[in-house]
Amino acid sequence: MEKEKTVRPVTDLERATIRRVTLRLMPFLMVCFFFALLDRVNVGFAALQMNKDIGLSPTVFGFGASMFFVSYFLVEVPSNLALEKFGARRWISRIMITWGFISAGMSLVVGPKSFYVMRFVLGAAEAGFFPGVVLFLTYWLPSIYRARFIAIFMVSIPVASFLGSPLSATLLGLDGALGLKGWQWLFICEGLPAALLGVACLFVLTDRPANAKWLSEEQRSWLIERIESDSSRKAAIGHLSIWQLLRNRHFLVMAMVCAGASATGSALAIWQPQILKSFGLTIMQTGFLNSVPYGIASVLMILWGRHSDRTNERRWHTALTLLLSSVGLGCIGLTSGMLALTVMLLSFALIGAYSFKGPFWALTSGLMSPKTAAAGLAGVNAISNLVGGGSISLVGMIKQSSGSFAVALLPLVLLTAVGGISVLLMTREKRPLTVTNVK
Repeated sequence: MEKEKTVRPVTDLERATIRRVTLRLMPFLMVCFFFALLDRVNVGFAALQMNKDIGLSPTVFGFGASMFFVSYFLVEVPSNLALEKFGARRWISRIMITWGFISAGMSLVVGPKSFYVMRFVLGAAEAGFFPGVVLFLTYWLPSIYRARFIAIFMVSIPVASFLGSPLSATLLGLDGALGLKGWQWLFICEGLPAALLGVACLFVLTDRPANAKWLSEEQRSWLIERIESDSSRKAAIGHLSIWQLLRNRHFLVMAMVCAGASATGSALAIWQPQILKSFGLTIMQTGFLNSVPYGIASVLMILWGRHSDRTNERRWHTALTLLLSSVGLGCIGLTSGMLALTVMLLSFALIGAYSFKGPFWALTSGLMSPKTAAAGLAGVNAISNLVGGGSISLVGMIKQSSGSFAVALLPLVLLTAVGGISVLLMTREKRPLTVTNVK
């Protein structure tokens, strides 16, 4: 017989505190992440003009685009440790200012070598932003609230492509203005806002609840006590060094699981515009149609994260999303050139890849002790992004050799299917946590 779930009442103080924290931090962090993702994936749209202008083949472009993730992998853990040492306010500001100027500097590439170098430097500059924000949110949000708010924060990922696709297509239309190519305008206009937001971080963010003058004394005390209570619970991954983490099975499985969603999101962000363009669409038509799957995914990932918190269930909420992505990607080869069906299957793949994120990061942060979280969260994200970057290059090579995007996406089908099954196997003995009737 299924065990009866307990329900904990939510006080007015709790509701008021969480609402205040949410309104203070979430909108600003979402805007910052929007530009982080826009500056990471806008190269997919720039490629519609840039590849011909500077002589990039599909293999060269795929390899160059993936260089971002190599430096991202190398720098991410040190960056997150630096955030813990220097404080989120200053470190996130540093990250954003640096990547903003480098992203704008992508307008200066003239060939394969400069393209490789700039993508590599951009990855190093942005490394640590996402896991740093996830770590930062663990300082401010009790565990029971994390899936929904991480999902709300991460809705910036599909929104970046939903809004960024027509925006990027419009900027490409500036081709020739003031002597610049359209793809150069794209990089400049989408890169510089990130640097300005980096300056704003110094005034908007607060490192810890104890320093939050915008909370009442009663709210600060409640939040500090609640976060400390969450932190005192025994975690599956205790206090480990970086080298011990690399031998921990929970850590390695979580990194592999995350790699499936990361590879799907990264590969489609770069290659989906070209998949759709292959149906004979104009650049503007490609931009608007490319935004459709991301718009759907934006809504559903919030609802899925909210449902995960309401039921306090992480295992199936994580696994089912990966399996949905696998099915969507695997069936693209059966569409027989039908555009509407292809868009529907791409939507399935992206809904899975993005709805995965809220439950997964809530599950992962709950498996780690507070002393391990900085390196652990960054490590999981770094490894998954390295695989994601490799998938971009792999899709390009398979596409060039086979001439088929459906064939090129098959490695992602396998990776997401294995990831979904691995979540179910690794967590099959974990007990469900207490459910809270939060609204």
